[in-house]
Amino acid sequence: MKQTVFKGPVYVVRDNIDTDQIISAQFLNLVPTIAEEYEKLGSYALAGLPESLYPIRYVKEGSLDSEYPIIVAGKNFGCGSSREHAPIALGSAGGRVVLAESFARIFFRNSVATGELYPCEITERLCDVLKTGEIVSVDLDAATVTVASTGKKYLFKPLGDVRPVVDAGGLFNFARNSGMIASKAH
Repeated sequence: MKQTVFKGPVYVVRDNIDTDQIISAQFLNLVPTIAEEYEKLGSYALAGLPESLYPIRYVKEGSLDSEYPIIVAGKNFGCGSSREHAPIALGSAGGRVVLAESFARIFFRNSVATGELYPCEITERLCDVLKTGEIVSVDLDAATVTVASTGKKYLFKPLGDVRPVVDAGGLFNFARNSGMIASKAH
């Protein structure tokens, strides 16, 4: 059964976080279908954020994984170039859910197509409410975010038709599972 509740510390970013901040162009030569390179991609996730504004790094120096499974963002998360490496890097680092006020449509689509992240559009400006490291619980079925320290709940727009695609691990797995394309020969 697919995971429906994600709990953990959040990593909070502001508005207009672009794909170059999510994964710098210099790392686009890493091939996500090669296991070692997929792992390495995660170590560079959000490394393009300016340290002056984000002194706490999403992935600690020398680590492959982040301790933050949930990213909280403002408006227009994932703007800029179309890079499927962006959601893949976040997923490789251990990111599972991005709660943003709005997404650049191409980032939203790439998140769904790769099956790496659940892109959830939050209905309130959570990036002004939460601080990096605070613990929340995201319930995909109820479309709620619960802050552990206060018990306060926030709503996000239900994922609808994109959820089963992310649940399946991306567009190709979804198409195989639902019989749209033939399964790989074993």
